[in-house]
Amino acid sequence: MNVAVFGAGYVGLVTGAVLADLGHQVMLVEVDQDKIAQIRDGIPPIYEAGLAPLLRRVRDRAALEITDQPLVAVAEAEVVFIAVGTPPLPNGDADLRYVKAAALAIGRGLDGHHRRVIVNKATVPIGSANLVEVWIADGYREVHGEEPPAAWYTVASNPEFLREGSAVADTLYPDRIVLGADVPWAFTVLRELYRPIIEQSFEAPLETPRPRGLTQVPVMETGRVSAEMIKYAANAFLATKISFANEIANICERVGADVGEVMYGIGLDSRIGTRFLQAGVGWGGSCFGKDLSALVFTSREYGYVPEILEATAAVNARQRQRVVSLLQEELKPIHGRRVTIWGLAFKPGTDDLRDAPALTVIEALLRLGVRVTAYDPVAAENCRRQHPDWPLTYAPDPLAAAEGAEAVVLMTEWPQVREVDLERLAAVMRRPVLIDGRNVFDPAAARRAGFAYHSIGR
Repeated sequence: MNVAVFGAGYVGLVTGAVLADLGHQVMLVEVDQDKIAQIRDGIPPIYEAGLAPLLRRVRDRAALEITDQPLVAVAEAEVVFIAVGTPPLPNGDADLRYVKAAALAIGRGLDGHHRRVIVNKATVPIGSANLVEVWIADGYREVHGEEPPAAWYTVASNPEFLREGSAVADTLYPDRIVLGADVPWAFTVLRELYRPIIEQSFEAPLETPRPRGLTQVPVMETGRVSAEMIKYAANAFLATKISFANEIANICERVGADVGEVMYGIGLDSRIGTRFLQAGVGWGGSCFGKDLSALVFTSREYGYVPEILEATAAVNARQRQRVVSLLQEELKPIHGRRVTIWGLAFKPGTDDLRDAPALTVIEALLRLGVRVTAYDPVAAENCRRQHPDWPLTYAPDPLAAAEGAEAVVLMTEWPQVREVDLERLAAVMRRPVLIDGRNVFDPAAARRAGFAYHSIGR
């Protein structure tokens, strides 16, 4: 099929590249000229496992193109994805200005040569499919002065469930595909688009091998509003699991239990499961906080107070402050101390700094007059570019970052950090204080190495 994708960020670029590799002809629509130039050169503008060889492959076959001209992309497209950013507004609602701009552009390029399915791929507030329909009609009316024929297009919801760091694998081998539409022919088109993934009939890329035993991907067909709600509910539940684990961790510390063992014990219950029960400094990234805020905002719009969701966000915010409190206790007075931060990205495997817990901690430490050295194998350059005014020192490896430090704080569990020898670490530090925000190290081993060691819930 001919496919257009508005937005070449995490979702749009990965979705477009995977569809192109599966045999579709894809055109990305992007306004950022630097991003356009990089993608044309086959260079991913984001760090994502498996994306670089995938992008080079589809570029060499001319299966993926990129343009800043929306009408060119819409002209031939049978399926048009809207995968632009929906950043949070100060009140918690999602900012739909980029979605609106894409929908207006699609409307301006609409014609009756063939039917089109317009797909909301970005996470958008409940009811956004209706808004996109209205905005598409507005764009068409700008050009033609009349309403577009209803038979020419339909708007569908197909939420993404990608994890940064494994977005290519999650696109090729999803747990499920959710399709939300109000007309039967939209389901037919989207099932055909995704048929290689549904049937797992493609040859798996060497860099992203197929999980053992995967032969079929379940597809759920539902209405548009339910599809939109599924995305928000999924992220809200995962965020709640993590905050629940952190709430239990804080109780464990007070009663003398080990949260790792407690979470393993409850995770063996098939009704609960072991995933997303790791205690630590909390979740971050572009999805959980934004989606949680948007769902709370929508709930309150309709007169309902979602107390569990609000508590989930509050517990997460408190976990970040706990790191600062531990440092204040160990290094009092903390002003002028030297602290090393291991990890800037919100999770390993990505260079994404959006809502990263490490940045919240760094900002608090800088306000307290702390001298901060940071190490991250991938995200350091992003941090330098996004926060040029921060007086940070960046180090090339974990031990270099810790040299002369009075405390090390582990915020992102990169493999390079996990492999650090604790005795060597203690030897290069001025004062051996280790705050393990991800419960990576064995407490007994850390204390044998001479550390004043703190983890979360152990």
